Amino acid sequence: MTVRQLNPSDRARLERFLADARVKAASYLGYPASRDLDGSLLSDCLDLPLNNIGDPFVGGTWKVDSREFEREVLLFFADLLRAPENNWWGYVTNGGTEGNLYGLYLARELYPDGVVYLSQDSHYSVTKNVHFLNMRIMIRSQKNGEIDYDDLRETISLHRDRTPIIFANIGTTMTEAKDDIARIQAIIAELEVPNFYIHCDAAMSGALAPFLDDPPPFDFADGAHSIAISGHKFLGSAIPCGIVMALKSNVDRIARSIAYIGNLDTTISGSRNGLTPLILWQLIRSLGREGLAERVAEALRLTDYAVEQMTRLGIDLKRNPNAITLYFPAPRAEVVERWQLASNNGMSHIILVPGTAREMLDRFIKDIADDRRA
Repeated sequence: MTVRQLNPSDRARLERFLADARVKAASYLGYPASRDLDGSLLSDCLDLPLNNIGDPFVGGTWKVDSREFEREVLLFFADLLRAPENNWWGYVTNGGTEGNLYGLYLARELYPDGVVYLSQDSHYSVTKNVHFLNMRIMIRSQKNGEIDYDDLRETISLHRDRTPIIFANIGTTMTEAKDDIARIQAIIAELEVPNFYIHCDAAMSGALAPFLDDPPPFDFADGAHSIAISGHKFLGSAIPCGIVMALKSNVDRIARSIAYIGNLDTTISGSRNGLTPLILWQLIRSLGREGLAERVAEALRLTDYAVEQMTRLGIDLKRNPNAITLYFPAPRAEVVERWQLASNNGMSHIILVPGTAREMLDRFIKDIADDRRA
């Protein structure tokens, strides 16, 4: 086998890029990308064309796949999300956007007359998704980022002839606010609307919420019909990915048999990454429920520490219940740039993801203190 070699100039360029990327990876606090990554498994897989084309629960004519491991990942999350026995389905996606699109696609196929209700604090990609599907009504948000339930009640009441499809944020992008799907279902029942669909965007918080002492209502037992979680945020995959789960009885309504692959067309994408299920499998097998619970506890402890230190400095700090996201008035542009702070409408936030060192957090807090003095 011929080994592809780069010329010296290209090799030097690649090495400069890697060195620069490692410097940048050591100084971000504004994005939910876990730091404690383990890429050792990847080196054993990169000479294989791993492709999980088609449905993960159905065999096909293509055999170089990791569907066996994908199914174990899905089984773990079905248990974690309290999915109904024998009535759940899912797959490993390319990320949260695909998972959200899948949930909305299912809802539209079930209820072609449906209207999507989403809050103004939903992730920017959601607007794009509902534009694809040509179905949406925007609902106001409260100051903390949670959906405005009064506005939702009034708007559903005005459109009682169309099935409400609720896009619930279980952790908004900027403030980690969580919409209460129990309260939303109470509104729907009060208005005597016969049918509805709830999709939960739990991109980061879906891996935390099951381990909280007072978890928000968001899983299947709480009334969700589909849920999307990111794999590269709190969980810690080096490659962007996600998990989408839905009620199997709904998925069966859209399944089509494809002779070319000897499998079912039940996913958004055709070819799917065969590496990411292995990465997620390694994570859940090495950590287990106990390890994930400790991961959550560690992140919460670090967030508590940040709250204590930043409040002591007099920073106007805000935090939603059980969140690892802290938001505050945006500092000067150079501080935003240095720490890669996600910022919007004069506010910035930090997210205390697993692997964040207290020493780095202390350096950031010192920069914030210096910025206030300046």
